[in-house]
Amino acid sequence: MFRVLTQLAVRRPVLVIVFWVAVVGVGLGFGTGVFAKLTANVATVPGSENERAIELRDGAAGPQPQHLTVVAVGADLTAALADAAGLPGVVEVGPALPSGDGRAVLHDVVLTPDATSSQADAVAERLRSVDRERVSVAGGPLTNMEFGAQAQSDVQRAELITLPIVLVLLVLVFGGLLAGAMPLVVAVAGIAATFGLLRVFSLFTDVSVYAVQVVTMLSVGLAVDYGLLLISRFRTERAVTASVPEALGRAVERAGRTIAVTGLTVAASLLGLAVFPDAFLRSMGLAGAGVVLVNMLAVLSLLPAILALAGRRIRPAPAAADRGLFARLAAAVQRRPVLTTLVTAAAMLALAVPALQLRLANSDARALPASTQTRQQYDALAAHFPELTGPDVIAAVARTGAGDPALAAFADRVRTVPGVASAEVVPVSATVSVVRATPRHEPWTEEGRATLEAVRAVPAPFEVLVAGDAARLVDYRAMLAAYGPWAALVVLAATFALLAAFTRSVLLPLKAVLTSVLSIGAALGVVVLVFQQGHLAGWLGSERLDAVDLTVPVLVAAIAFGLSVDYEVFLLARIRERYLETGDARASVATGLQQTGRIVTSAALLLVVVFAGFLVGGFAPIKEIGVGLVVAIVLDATVVRMLLVPATMTLLSHAAWWPGRHGRGRPPGTPSPVAASRVEEPART
Repeated sequence: MFRVLTQLAVRRPVLVIVFWVAVVGVGLGFGTGVFAKLTANVATVPGSENERAIELRDGAAGPQPQHLTVVAVGADLTAALADAAGLPGVVEVGPALPSGDGRAVLHDVVLTPDATSSQADAVAERLRSVDRERVSVAGGPLTNMEFGAQAQSDVQRAELITLPIVLVLLVLVFGGLLAGAMPLVVAVAGIAATFGLLRVFSLFTDVSVYAVQVVTMLSVGLAVDYGLLLISRFRTERAVTASVPEALGRAVERAGRTIAVTGLTVAASLLGLAVFPDAFLRSMGLAGAGVVLVNMLAVLSLLPAILALAGRRIRPAPAAADRGLFARLAAAVQRRPVLTTLVTAAAMLALAVPALQLRLANSDARALPASTQTRQQYDALAAHFPELTGPDVIAAVARTGAGDPALAAFADRVRTVPGVASAEVVPVSATVSVVRATPRHEPWTEEGRATLEAVRAVPAPFEVLVAGDAARLVDYRAMLAAYGPWAALVVLAATFALLAAFTRSVLLPLKAVLTSVLSIGAALGVVVLVFQQGHLAGWLGSERLDAVDLTVPVLVAAIAFGLSVDYEVFLLARIRERYLETGDARASVATGLQQTGRIVTSAALLLVVVFAGFLVGGFAPIKEIGVGLVVAIVLDATVVRMLLVPATMTLLSHAAWWPGRHGRGRPPGTPSPVAASRVEEPART
């Protein structure tokens, strides 16, 4: 396949470039429409008790009006409220509810069920025009619109900051603007294709506001990552041949297999998310895997086409010497492989310990930046209406009328549940009612979960389905527990098969999985330390949140696992190549590390810059993902690749390549017949 792509790129480079220009045009034209279809709803489990309760309640109630909450702190809204009452989409403006401290008032603005976001925005604009510092309007369509707008602005801000930095680093790595800009050209094609894919997915399923940020930046990172590998190999091949087509053919033939294996591995890691019934995780998995494959194809087709036209202007670079800084580091590790393995593994495990205290929660308004109306209103409510910012109610939806004496008895039993502060009966229809229980504890605490389970266990002579934040969280955890092992099995089986086929080994895929798990555990441990416990959170423009968004651990694990194996393949490709040539297991590790050390370090630095773009955004869950991925990449490119891998491969020695027989029994320096034939055979284009 790589040879076919190379031949097409070399013989018809203009045609290939025109094709990708068309992809960019369609992606930016059709694909950017996805921003109008983004949803802030995540972490829903179809068929769960929480979802069935909501369907029963909403189905019985019919179309419900939408509500905007207005909070004014020391501002007179009398005239503005009168004007707002006459605006399109407004049903009524509720009376003023004064705060306990007498410094603020709250109004409920009722909108029609079909009121548009533009109508809601007109109401908010009129009210906020009184005093933008002291009047906040949020809720209903405004909050959903704000989440979408925040996602779009975060993507643009991250790209504006990270892409110039990435370009400067690429120029420094390659020593020239032309070579440095090429991976970014592929990144632009990948971003455009990303928008197109997300737009297509939005036609069939919900696309989260988080998906745009995560998948777009993943597209940039992988395009730069794979482009760096291919261009570096091309420059090396140019040092031994003056023919651009021949050098390009050799580069794609040798680096292309590595890129394909890494791309398929990352795609498999993300496809594991498609096992979950949650539409958010499933769409993230499908879109992410699609983006990885698009970037892989772009690097193997668009980039060779560009190199075919401009490759003569790329400065050749001889292959790295067998001895150098990374080789000396490997030699130091190989002198004490047991000690190195134990110390590095212990350090990674120590970082992972806080992950044992991981608490999952549904993100609230605190996940938004302080500049947003939703967050400003939350802060105003917390200051002046603290009773309105407590735990979400537990809604027991009963299939019976409000006048049923058995419902009153049920409500009395709910009031006696430990952790329930109060409970009231709210009629919905002639056959459906809701018992609204106010819990004393937050949903993510053990007490909150125990209260929810106790309410669900209260007996009733009619059907009762329980909903609310606590119910949603418990149902989501149950979904993760039920489907997580299957997702892990899909990812591990695919990864093992790909790495086994690539390395012709059984032990190396197992080692890769174990070291990747260490990186993921350490990354999640740091996320818990920063966001759940609040250590250094202020440095990132965040605060202590007491819990981690319930979607973050799964996403970080899936993406970090794929990227971890990515670097593993980079290193193993060169080690295997050297081992095939010499049969020296020990020396091949040092040589492989020396020849890939600069590439892996550069690729990791570039990816760190890309994912650090998540930290300049406004969403706390996106910051959590950014911190998790940055930590995983840094640990993987340093501690794992430079210390743990050389140490473990030294301990395994020839057994690392079992059951293959690469070089076993040959003296160092004696190439195998297979290796010799591969070295001597000229690459065809």
